[in-house]
Amino acid sequence: MTSSRASSPVAEQKSPDVGVRPTDSEDPDAEFGGYEARKKLERGLLRKLDLRMSILIVIYILNYVDRNNAGAARMRGFEADLHLQGTEFATLLSILYVGYILMQIPSNMLLNHIGKPSLYLPACMMVWGTISILTGITNDFIGALLTRFFLGFVEAAFFPGALFLLSKWYKRSELGTRTALLYCGNIISNAFGALIASGILDGMDGKLGRAAWRWLFYIEGALTVFVALCAIFVLPDFPATTRWLSADEGRLARRRMQEDAGVGDEGETEVGGHMAGLWLAVRDWKVWWMAVAMTSQVVALSFNAYFPTLSATMGFDPTATLLLCAPPFVFTAIMAFVVSRHSDKTGERFWHIAVPTLGGILGFVIAICTMNTAARYVSLFLMANSYSGFVVLYTWVSNSFPRPPSKRAVAVALVNAVSQTGNIAGSYVWPKEWDPTYRNSYAICIATAGCSVAMCYVFKLHLARLNRELDREEEEKGLKEKGFRYLL
Repeated sequence: MTSSRASSPVAEQKSPDVGVRPTDSEDPDAEFGGYEARKKLERGLLRKLDLRMSILIVIYILNYVDRNNAGAARMRGFEADLHLQGTEFATLLSILYVGYILMQIPSNMLLNHIGKPSLYLPACMMVWGTISILTGITNDFIGALLTRFFLGFVEAAFFPGALFLLSKWYKRSELGTRTALLYCGNIISNAFGALIASGILDGMDGKLGRAAWRWLFYIEGALTVFVALCAIFVLPDFPATTRWLSADEGRLARRRMQEDAGVGDEGETEVGGHMAGLWLAVRDWKVWWMAVAMTSQVVALSFNAYFPTLSATMGFDPTATLLLCAPPFVFTAIMAFVVSRHSDKTGERFWHIAVPTLGGILGFVIAICTMNTAARYVSLFLMANSYSGFVVLYTWVSNSFPRPPSKRAVAVALVNAVSQTGNIAGSYVWPKEWDPTYRNSYAICIATAGCSVAMCYVFKLHLARLNRELDREEEEKGLKEKGFRYLL
């Protein structure tokens, strides 16, 4: 539980029981019935939020399952039935991110404007589930290309929108863990998406005269639509527009955001309307720096879409290959939570990003050096675990652009949108010509992962300088209590 007073990120980690409790006349929590009553109310509010926000994990699992099921379908006739040649399969993977990039910023601006994520996000989800179903009826490259483009166009609403929604409810000291749990949906989708695909591809081939890979799109798309209908009644809106909160809970939710940055998170910092947020984000070089750093990291993570292909280099049959994809990502989901939790507790970001990424580089080096089955499987674990650092990187972006909320909405979407160009490039990093060693592919991933770590280190140094400037300003003003500080 965090303190009721505005404090530094490090101070936010300390128990609120430390120090002298203010008298009733000085108590800033008097409107909530006092200090202890506020603590109890805040615990209940967080439990209620966590329970409702948990559906975002399920949505993200389906978001990535619908996006990545082409990789599993490839192993059971997808390419042959659609008569794909050359780089056409890679083009089907990359075209999704063209639509994804185009829609992210407008989508988050619209979400911030309407203030109804409980309707907006599920509506987008129903559309992308329907498009996924339609992928199963395509018969050629052009049809698949169109469905993949529009799938990315609509899916773009979810992840930046979910990050923005979390940042509207949780303090910076709480956000890392919640972002990790959300991103675990992505990681788990790689594990259980492969298991689900294995079951469908083995059991549905020839049913009603349809190929197994077509049933993969039908079933997973229908499941997405069903969960979207449920999400309408579960997801919260923003603190100022959510109706199921009590009056005290609503005031406390807004107070928490004000304490976290020293100013409110609704209209208090908005100047010039919501379009001003776009201009503020575009003019801030830090947004572009982090966008490029994340793009480099995304290229390094491009093995994700080809994970079944890389697993197949160990020489097992298709079913065993898909099953072997699950353990590395189960391990990574656990590690992502542990790393993000520790990052929140310590208030440190950079090393929690760098260490898992460097571990991923070690995995790439092992894969380059040997075709030994055991060693290559260990390398897949190390590669997958680099996602642990990637989760913290997403959190760091949300932390580093706190106010106004319209700028944060655009910054989060812009960084995520630009970074998806890494997925477009990454789709072509794993050509069949480099099979089975993929040494050139791994070398590219080593270079881009190293570039990302270096850029994050420079960003850390810059934020440290900004924190020193804030220290000097408060010292000159004679302020004894620290205000906002960037997390490093």
